[in-house]
Amino acid sequence: MFGAGGGTSSYREVEETDVVFLWGANARENHPIFFHHVLKAIHRGARLFVMDPRRTASAQWAEAWLGLNVGTDIALANAMARVIIHAGLVNRAFIDRATSGYAAYAAAVERYTLAYAEKETGVPADVIERAALALARADRAVICWTLGITEHHNAVDNVLSLINLALLTGHVGRWGSGLNPLRGQNNVQGGGDMGAIPNRLAGFQDWTRDEAVRHKFEQAWGVPLKPEYGRNLTEMFHGMEHGEVRAVYVIGENPAQSEADQHRTERLLTGLDHLVVQDILLTRTAELASVVLPASSSWCESEGTVTNSERRVQRVRQALEPPGDARDDRWIIGEIARRMGRDWGNPSAEDVWNEVRSLAPMVAGMSYARLEQHGGLHWPCYDESHPGEEFLHARLWAEPRVGPPAPFSVVEHDPPVERPDAEYPFQLTTGRRLDAYNTGVQTGGFTSPLTRGETCDMSPEDGARLGVGDGDLVQVTSRRGTVVAPVRLDRNLRAGLVFMTFHYQDQVRTNVLTIDATDPKSGTAEFKACAVRIEPVRATAGAVA
Repeated sequence: MFGAGGGTSSYREVEETDVVFLWGANARENHPIFFHHVLKAIHRGARLFVMDPRRTASAQWAEAWLGLNVGTDIALANAMARVIIHAGLVNRAFIDRATSGYAAYAAAVERYTLAYAEKETGVPADVIERAALALARADRAVICWTLGITEHHNAVDNVLSLINLALLTGHVGRWGSGLNPLRGQNNVQGGGDMGAIPNRLAGFQDWTRDEAVRHKFEQAWGVPLKPEYGRNLTEMFHGMEHGEVRAVYVIGENPAQSEADQHRTERLLTGLDHLVVQDILLTRTAELASVVLPASSSWCESEGTVTNSERRVQRVRQALEPPGDARDDRWIIGEIARRMGRDWGNPSAEDVWNEVRSLAPMVAGMSYARLEQHGGLHWPCYDESHPGEEFLHARLWAEPRVGPPAPFSVVEHDPPVERPDAEYPFQLTTGRRLDAYNTGVQTGGFTSPLTRGETCDMSPEDGARLGVGDGDLVQVTSRRGTVVAPVRLDRNLRAGLVFMTFHYQDQVRTNVLTIDATDPKSGTAEFKACAVRIEPVRATAGAVA
């Protein structure tokens, strides 16, 4: 079994499952291609449950919307587990054969009664119970999540609470049942697969704990590897703050606008001795850089591979030459290596991929010829006779079980770091819209009938209380900064909850407001919850964005 980060199910399985949970995932707007597969499931009779503080476009297709309070996911998941246990619907045979830690987990969720969960989450007890029983009684079920689960100070524990539900009901390791983190950007999965994370090399291999892995990579690369992990993004910024990180090389990222607490982020980036940015557009981060390296657009100007959320590796083919001085990322990195004394020659994209295949067993069978022939293959794919595995962890159902048991994890409800109070009575949650992409650098250059610019979305009740309507300007203030934005009244929001995006940075710098409280296990910031104060601009003359 690989200790790999990836969805356990294929998209086709989602079409053929019986119950779908979209938990903290507005797939209709943020993953529209994936949502087509969900719609196929619904049309053939599957039941959809959506867990989200907002009544999103995805929730409009659901049998039930569980509109939980921001940051109460664990309370909801644990209460559902208690319902399943008390109803006698746990998959006891699977638990006994394939898992560990069940007794401690069952004891821990006992206090999460429906009454407690309704009070903490704001979701009616009967709706919680209905969702729990639907999951437990389904022959097949998939649980999907995105940033609504992971952009919290307890992100890993949130994910573990969902894994617990799948283990409790046996909805993992078989066709049509699984756990699926939907990737928010193109090839996020591929980046992790290739080792673009601080604690794994290509193929999710840990060189600090496995001497054979370390020796294999050292031989291939001709350099010794220190048996210690690198820093994640949050730790890099902590290093900048304490003078431990003095130079940064940014590839295809715009942290000056995407990171929480934007004032702090810009201060740290501008305080570096050397900042290099390699990107296809002149981002705000690139504007701060000592050196900008113009790169090619990988989806149409480069050769290579891409991996999507179902672990399908597919070929990418160059259709256009890069414009002007733009160069392929592979060429740029190779030239930097050569000028630092290590000449790699001029390997093709296929040469690089074949090196990856030689080092990472999970993609060893994925030659370019096979990827072309099959239109892509799912990892793991161990050799050139292997078809690729559409779903992961079938080993848990083997008799006897293959490999270690899947552990239950005791996780407890831990509310957001900042909660509304008398001074900051609203809770701001951030997210994405269908018409735009991330910090808007790529999507801001063209018009769309869907584009309406940045707004501060609030409930009609809150609008009435503040005396503002659609288009009126309000000043939004957190403990870190202030912005001004027009109001948009949204009946899908409850009183006290406001929503903004970070797509329109030239209009509203939303991440001036967000808190950089981070999950110690993943390094993810709590973009989904911070306390704010909202005032009509007419009452706060002189406000600045």
